[in-house]
Amino acid sequence: MAVDSDLQKILDLIAEAARPPHRELPLTEIRAAYHGMVALFDPDDVAIHRTEDRTIPGPGDDIPVRIYWPREQATDESLGVFVYLHGGGFVIGDLDTHDKLCRRLSTLGDCIVISVDYRMAPEHRFPASFDDCLAAMNWSAANAAELGGDPSRLAVGGDSAGGNLSAVCAMAARDNDGPALALQLLIYPCISNAMDTGSHTAFGEGHLLTRDSMDWFYEQYFDGADAAGDPRFAPMAAGSLAGLAPAEIIVAGYDPLRDEGIAYGEALANAGVPVNLVNYEGAIHAFMQFHGTSAACREGVAHCGQVLKDALAR
Repeated sequence: MAVDSDLQKILDLIAEAARPPHRELPLTEIRAAYHGMVALFDPDDVAIHRTEDRTIPGPGDDIPVRIYWPREQATDESLGVFVYLHGGGFVIGDLDTHDKLCRRLSTLGDCIVISVDYRMAPEHRFPASFDDCLAAMNWSAANAAELGGDPSRLAVGGDSAGGNLSAVCAMAARDNDGPALALQLLIYPCISNAMDTGSHTAFGEGHLLTRDSMDWFYEQYFDGADAAGDPRFAPMAAGSLAGLAPAEIIVAGYDPLRDEGIAYGEALANAGVPVNLVNYEGAIHAFMQFHGTSAACREGVAHCGQVLKDALAR
């Protein structure tokens, strides 16, 4: 299958811009460019019942979060809770880059969404991001009722680096008497920093996320540390995958991360974990943020919303 025609237009526009590689640009410019890309390809406002920005206690400092409510609730009604961990290579991205996606997931999933602005590299290196996300997941379980949520109906998920953080938080929940999760939603997750798969070789240039960018992200995050065997980054390095929360894994056909997402899904299934894996064959990395431009994005977001609705239903 060829690259989806809507997404190919996006790739063509990005190629015409001819921006230098990440390693040649100031960090502030890279982060601003990510904001600009999301705004360009998803320009429309997204209505939602209510949002609230607040901070919660973290292991280093307070963690900013943004909480989304899809609708008015009856006095005795509670909703499921979805903790969202944004992507961006552990280096870029924030509450605003993923605001529209979270609004849609809250509405479509009929759930409270708690989006987490965890610490990022290079200012805060591994495992600071994991530490913050774990703290936020545990806080969400402990405070769900106060928000109008049901702590027994809790899910965690995210895209790209956020997919990685969601997977390792689900593992930490299993291993450390954490909250019982109804779902881990892993959207084109990075699972390993080896970058030796066929999809890394085939799609490492010209498909938005490049091999050089991945190298640069990992350099910022790890700063030379060897995390390949550390389950706080590499869930496949854990002794066992049995007993983890059910997983919905979304991959994109032209994404360098495609094969590691598929491999993780197979490993979970072999360990007895319920897994559903969906491959959007014509899609590229980050396609879930191009709602205003891409029909594949709209289909993918609607699918994730339904998965959340089903997993978090009373």
